[in-house]
Amino acid sequence: MIFSNKISANTNELNNPINLLKKLITSETFLYVTKRLLQGLLTLLLASALSFLIIQFAPGDYLDTLKQNPKISPDRIKELQRQFGLDQPGYIQYWRWLVQVVTQGNFGTSFVYSRSVSSLLWERVPATLLMASLSIIITWAIAIPLGIIAAVKQNRFIDQFLQIISYAGQGFPSFITALLLLIFAQYTSPLFPVGGMTSINHTDFSAIGKVLDIGWHAILPTIALSITSFAGLQRITRGEMLDVLRQDYIQTARAKGLPENRVIYVHALRNAINPLVTLLGFEFASLLSGAFIAEFFFNWPGLGRLILQAVTAQDIYLVMASLMMGALMLILGNLLADLLLKVVDPRISLDDLK
Repeated sequence: MIFSNKISANTNELNNPINLLKKLITSETFLYVTKRLLQGLLTLLLASALSFLIIQFAPGDYLDTLKQNPKISPDRIKELQRQFGLDQPGYIQYWRWLVQVVTQGNFGTSFVYSRSVSSLLWERVPATLLMASLSIIITWAIAIPLGIIAAVKQNRFIDQFLQIISYAGQGFPSFITALLLLIFAQYTSPLFPVGGMTSINHTDFSAIGKVLDIGWHAILPTIALSITSFAGLQRITRGEMLDVLRQDYIQTARAKGLPENRVIYVHALRNAINPLVTLLGFEFASLLSGAFIAEFFFNWPGLGRLILQAVTAQDIYLVMASLMMGALMLILGNLLADLLLKVVDPRISLDDLK
């Protein structure tokens, strides 16, 4: 009777949307996410002000190049200054930009492209996110198992071999790796394409064919972006696994006769994975900011090349929007890492995560 009453009470609670809403709002996860998002908004505000201040310290502006053109009259230069708002002091430019971002979601107009900054970013974001996501998946799928193998086979030939690969991967600059991959593509042509994101006849392919075509073009840029991250993650995984494997409870689990695979992949890896999950948020943001090297060498139509052109031309509003996007990805990446950490290890309280 008591058991049936409990079931009935739980059923009534689930069927009542008000109770569900109250439970959601008062849950630890909801409160934590809300607090972090509010902190993130403050961080974005401070980051935008600091970024705009640093940009103002840079000598000259976008119109300096145009001033050197004898075909453009001084009156036209003044007209462009008023149009772009460059005739106003820096703090007024920032305030106007901030107000239109908050009230309209408008990040301004690009000086170079004479287009909305938001439209330019939305055109390039999917390509960069695709490459960064593929890089993370490939990196984690390879580095974690190899790091575990290196820790289990410590000081043996395979461990030493993997350490050499890891040091070599971290020692090679990204642009050197990209150049080597370009040379490799040249000698294996036409096996790997190196220009753009799609083939010339991409529109003629079926839906599956289009996906495979994009994936085919993404192979080399993704590898170029992944090598350094792979090398670092493999070393960190090895170090964390070695620390855990030396703990007393691991020796106790082995003494109880548990299978070695269970000891490694259940008891050891479960405790070694926490620092790796914490790194995930930082890695995602760093991949977005570091993607421009791979995008530049492989002509990948992503954010990196767009941002580089904007910085070179002093396209203020495009640079600001790009910096804000990088800061936003760092905030969201860290939040996602904290939530994943809670899922991986339920013993962790979100209130203890700073």
